Amino acid sequence: MRINEEIRIREVRVTDANGEQLGVMLTRDALKLAEDKHLDLVEVAPKARPPVCRIMDFGKYRYEQQKREKEVRKKQKIITIKEVKLRPNIEQHDFEVKLKNAQRFIEEGNKVKVTIMFRGRELSHPELGSEVLNRLAKALEEVVTVERAAKLEGKNMTMILSPKAQKAQKTKKVTTKGGDGSAQNQDAQSSS
Repeated sequence: MRINEEIRIREVRVTDANGEQLGVMLTRDALKLAEDKHLDLVEVAPKARPPVCRIMDFGKYRYEQQKREKEVRKKQKIITIKEVKLRPNIEQHDFEVKLKNAQRFIEEGNKVKVTIMFRGRELSHPELGSEVLNRLAKALEEVVTVERAAKLEGKNMTMILSPKAQKAQKTKKVTTKGGDGSAQNQDAQSSS
C-alpha cells in the first residue's frame, strides 16, 4: 500500500475520508488537497484504471487494522496435536496413566495422536498394538471421535483422536480396578 509521495502515477481517482468521490485529478493536486487537510493520500485500489486513492489519516487506519487483526486472532481456537506413546505389552496401571493424560488433552480441546511403539519381535504381532489402541478409543468413546484409525507406519502404529464437537454434559470416564483385578469403567458426573 503506497502513501503520499510513493504514489508515482500521473492521475488518480480520489475519495475523501467519508468515502465521497472527489473525481479524477492529477496526483500532485490530490497530494496538495491531502496536505491542506493534514491527512495522507493512500492508494487503496492500485489495479484500477486510474488507481483509486483515499484521503485519510494513515496512522489511525493502520492502528484500527491491527486492532481488527488482533480480535480475529483472539477468536481463533488453535488446536494442537498432543502425543501419547504406549507399548504393545503395557501394564494396566501404566495404561490408566496414559488414558488419563489423553483424556486431559482432549478436555483441553487438543487432538491426541496415540502411538504404539514396537521393538524387535513385537513387530511380528501388530494385533497386540491394535488391541491397545482399540481399548483406549473405547475407554474415551464418549468424548472423542477417531479421526484416523490405527495404521502401522514402520515400527510405530498410530491413531488420531479428536474431541467430539458437542458435549451435552461433561462426563468423565474413571477406570478403577475391581476386586478380581479386572478394570471396570464407571461414569462420574463432574459438577460444573
